[in-house]
Amino acid sequence: MTCITKTAKNHKRTLLFTVMLFISLQNLAQGTADWHLEKMPVDLETDYALSALPPHLRNDATVYLLNPQKGYYVRRQGSNGYICFIARTEWEWSDYRNDLCTPISYDAEGARVIFPVYLAVAAMRASGKYTATQIKDSIIHGITAGVYKAPSKPGISYMLAPVMRVFPGNPDIKEPITINMPHYMLYAPYLTEENARYKHGTDGLMLANPDNAILGDGKGPYGYVIIPASDKEKAIIIDEGKDLLKRLVAYKAYFKTEPGGGHHQ
Repeated sequence: MTCITKTAKNHKRTLLFTVMLFISLQNLAQGTADWHLEKMPVDLETDYALSALPPHLRNDATVYLLNPQKGYYVRRQGSNGYICFIARTEWEWSDYRNDLCTPISYDAEGARVIFPVYLAVAAMRASGKYTATQIKDSIIHGITAGVYKAPSKPGISYMLAPVMRVFPGNPDIKEPITINMPHYMLYAPYLTEENARYKHGTDGLMLANPDNAILGDGKGPYGYVIIPASDKEKAIIIDEGKDLLKRLVAYKAYFKTEPGGGHHQ
């Protein structure tokens, strides 16, 4: 009788372990099933990445493109310290989306300390071995362990593309939008709205630091003060980028914005 009871208990444990393993593998499969990103046409991705920069910095900038199976690679080596690329994954949202496309450029300091996070995230996603949540946890650990560091001096990130597909706020907002909003970003590590005495709706100034929502207020190393381009400059950027905009919309419909430059879900 004792032997039968032990055998029954062992069967129950085995069954429970099998069920838990199945659920775990199922969750992993669900988390990584959509890891694969489509490769953008090289010329389109190059031109789109470069559009993040003002024209006078484009010729000598380093251009990174994304290989969906491996991660970012250097398409063209530059000499002026600026880099540009298309961000396709935002780790703070712990979500694998296939419709995020945000041209970003960094100066030498941003390339040194901020871009490595994008490199790591892209490589992990490309491997297909990690869920979006695992990538998020890895970056959080890297930040808290000092692997990924905040900028050590003032710097600038240009985001002057005529259109971008982005999340419009902190990680509690789950749906991206397509928007015409060329802007400048100044590094502001650990800055909070309270310290900046910032109020939402203030014209000409915005703060962005989704890391604060994850790591705790004032603990996000990758904060920015955002200065939108003036209406005049925005009109010029959109006009000069009209051919690029046509190519992007022809490639994917989600690049289309509402008449007048409004956002599109």
